[in-house]
Amino acid sequence: MSVPFSGGFSRSAGIYSAIGKQLKSVNLKPVKQVVFKFDPFRPNVKTIRDCMFLFSCEKIVSTNPRCVLKTDIADNCEPTISITLDVGKNLLFKTENLDTLEVLQEFNKIVVPLVPKEEEIVGKVAGKIAAGAGGKAGGKITGKPKQTRK
Repeated sequence: MSVPFSGGFSRSAGIYSAIGKQLKSVNLKPVKQVVFKFDPFRPNVKTIRDCMFLFSCEKIVSTNPRCVLKTDIADNCEPTISITLDVGKNLLFKTENLDTLEVLQEFNKIVVPLVPKEEEIVGKVAGKIAAGAGGKAGGKITGKPKQTRK
């Protein structure tokens, strides 16, 4: 008699694919400012340096060009990421004992629900376009008609 199999049939693709999956959902629309503060000579600053690199990528920055990314190099301080949101909240990530994946997961868990839905934005834009072009579409053709040979 054998024991029935339980669990997943496929293995995880690894830490890099998990980070890539989280990066696809990072959105800075509800964020005003991100401040990375760390001492580069202390141990355990790899996470904050990786996050700083990932957040400054062109694809992430293009989600909100008005978001300010700031780096503070301070002497003998704990590595922290301070995030100021548009709604007035401040988030503080102490990254000394966290992995890059954990920081991205927590960021997405807090910030992604605050992102406005794209359907609402598309609906508003489509409504404005339709309202503005209401009298212009389907107008009469002006000019002389072409003569055809019989």
